Amino acid sequence: MKLRFSILTILFLPSLIFAQKGYELGGWLGTSLYFGDLNTSFSLSDPGFAGGLIARYNFDERISLKGSLNYGRISADDANSSNSFENERNINFHSQIFDATAHIEFNFFPYIHGHKRYNFTPYLAAGVSVARFNPKAEFTDPTTGAFTVNLHSLGTEGQLPGDEYARVSPGFSIGGGFKFDLSRDWSINIEIVTRRVLTDYLDDVSGVYADGDLIDGFRPIIQGLEASQIADPSLTNIGEAGKQRGNAKDNDSYTFIGISIMRYFGQLQCPKPATIF
Repeated sequence: MKLRFSILTILFLPSLIFAQKGYELGGWLGTSLYFGDLNTSFSLSDPGFAGGLIARYNFDERISLKGSLNYGRISADDANSSNSFENERNINFHSQIFDATAHIEFNFFPYIHGHKRYNFTPYLAAGVSVARFNPKAEFTDPTTGAFTVNLHSLGTEGQLPGDEYARVSPGFSIGGGFKFDLSRDWSINIEIVTRRVLTDYLDDVSGVYADGDLIDGFRPIIQGLEASQIADPSLTNIGEAGKQRGNAKDNDSYTFIGISIMRYFGQLQCPKPATIF
């Protein structure tokens, strides 16, 4: 009976017999999206360029460990919001994101490079990440034109010099994708993964407006603008100390959507006889 079962297993369930081990290297290109205090409606209208490098180790045909180094540009502008408060707040920002992520991937179907049948699968991905960011804003001077301001160094919510928020934050990531073979050695992955960071300052906006005199007392004048004017560029001077500027109870997040090409280095491994019988 055991022998008969083993023969049926060999004929009809090859993914249980052969384990795919080995690693993959590749790169991806795509877009990045930001969600936070300057994009509360989850608008997709301001995507940025994104890309990165990937390394993946396949434990078997179901489970993989993937590491990636990624870059993305995120931005938002209250002028594009449909919310009246956000329109009046009139804050804008952009930032480069440098991201390192480790994922565990689970394949819905058995996935074996070069197999005639098991050569594609959707998958889930979850893990942890670390992001480095540096929010900046654009202003316009009537004489000199547009200029860029580094927001972190201005303590726009009343942070004292040396007590500014950290520009490196850990986070959690979750998403999924679809992978399929081009050949035994090459494959395409299409993926969307969201990173939820443990900071609310990707956009330099989190809590309440600070006292303008406190900000100006410690920060320089830039292109004729006092730091308090940069912290509160509102159209109707709504930035009274203590009033809402953002939502400190809800951290920011960003999403990478991309297509990667991967090169596989490995081989199918036959199991030990004890595994079959």
